[in-house]
Amino acid sequence: MRNLILILALAILAACSSSDLPMQDLGAGPSGKREILPPMKFFGEQPVTPAQRANREISRDFMDLTFHTEKDSRIPVLTRFEGPISLRVTGHVPGTLDRDLTRLLNRLRKEARISISRVAPSQQANITIEIVPRVQFRSLSTQAACFVVPQVGGWAEYKRKRRTSAVKWANLRHREKLAIFIPGGISPQEMRDCLHEELAQALGPLNDLYRLPDSVYNDDNFHSVLTGFDMLILRAYYAPELHNGMTEAQVAARLPALLARLNPAGQRRSAKPGFPDTPRLWIKQIQTALSPGKYISRSARRNAAASAVILARQNGLYDMRLGFSLYAFGRLSLADDPNAALAAFQEAVNIFRSQPQTEIAIAHIAWQQATIALSDGDALTTIDLVNANLPAAKRGQNAALLATLLMLKAAALDMVQRPSEARAVRLDSLGWARYGFGSDKEVRRQLQDVSALALRAKNRGTP
Repeated sequence: MRNLILILALAILAACSSSDLPMQDLGAGPSGKREILPPMKFFGEQPVTPAQRANREISRDFMDLTFHTEKDSRIPVLTRFEGPISLRVTGHVPGTLDRDLTRLLNRLRKEARISISRVAPSQQANITIEIVPRVQFRSLSTQAACFVVPQVGGWAEYKRKRRTSAVKWANLRHREKLAIFIPGGISPQEMRDCLHEELAQALGPLNDLYRLPDSVYNDDNFHSVLTGFDMLILRAYYAPELHNGMTEAQVAARLPALLARLNPAGQRRSAKPGFPDTPRLWIKQIQTALSPGKYISRSARRNAAASAVILARQNGLYDMRLGFSLYAFGRLSLADDPNAALAAFQEAVNIFRSQPQTEIAIAHIAWQQATIALSDGDALTTIDLVNANLPAAKRGQNAALLATLLMLKAAALDMVQRPSEARAVRLDSLGWARYGFGSDKEVRRQLQDVSALALRAKNRGTP
């Protein structure tokens, strides 16, 4: 499901724009020539917030992540790499990947205490990251943004073994080699997000849990880089108290003392009441709601989101799962019932505020709310929403979200006759957009879509 939220949220802008509008002028000078886009922007080192929940909660998360899979099957024993881990990157490797991978490996060594280092592409390695030409990648995977496979060292070997039991995670008893496959030609942010999510699963747990508020191990994809919680999970996974081949009962027996050693602050926090299990029907409805429009109608997706909201309430999922259900319902209701959408968004915000480390989820909703405000001609509300959520987008290192918020703010500043401020904000947005969206053509398209919202609001206000 990676990046579906981003793709579908951007569709809101496209749906409100007119395809025959001229492309946004990026501040042409006296000569009338269009300016060149500014250089790509990158995130610097960001402070990492440690896990904020009780160890009793984290212990259950660890067990469910480690001994279950996303398809609700069970993993019989814990498996991991033993000893130093080598990693190589093959294929056509963009410079942004080198930069982001270096930062990620440094974090894994420092925060998770995992001994992992990069070797030359020609060397044998425990982990291979292969950039696969997009056409080849899509020939075998039409839905996944990227994926990891055990017991293979590259694309060619994967193609030979992909229908055999050799690549089934449940058959592993230890990890020796595996490969992560990422399609070429995607944006720098998409590639970075793939590195974080797939390398986390290559090293540690395989499951994703919709209930987690503070983790990339969640298919809601609000978090795009590894969090403090994720690093704690990986550090525990490679702690000396655990080893390959341990059963669920053996790990459960050692985990409380292990977490007390690694996360003493979690011992002092009170655990919330037990989490209800996520019904498979709820997961099915959410997956339907997030399906690409070419596979299922918007009305069917909206109905699925509405069913997910009902199921979440019926099953007592008053956490990230109800909030995410409401978010999906609101997004799919915008065109038909804006008032219902705004009500769903506000209830989702209230739920997310009751959870730790959910500011990035709230910022995603603010994106929707600011889009509505701008299209209604409410410039001041748009500016307030953006200003309140820019810090979360920056801390979450989500350049696509950050760029779009800034584009919305720039358009709102133009509405209130503050053109010099608007120009500065818009130029700032473009540097982030080049990282978040990739191609210059896509950057300009996103800017055009935001400008179209403002133009429609202006035209509606004209007698």
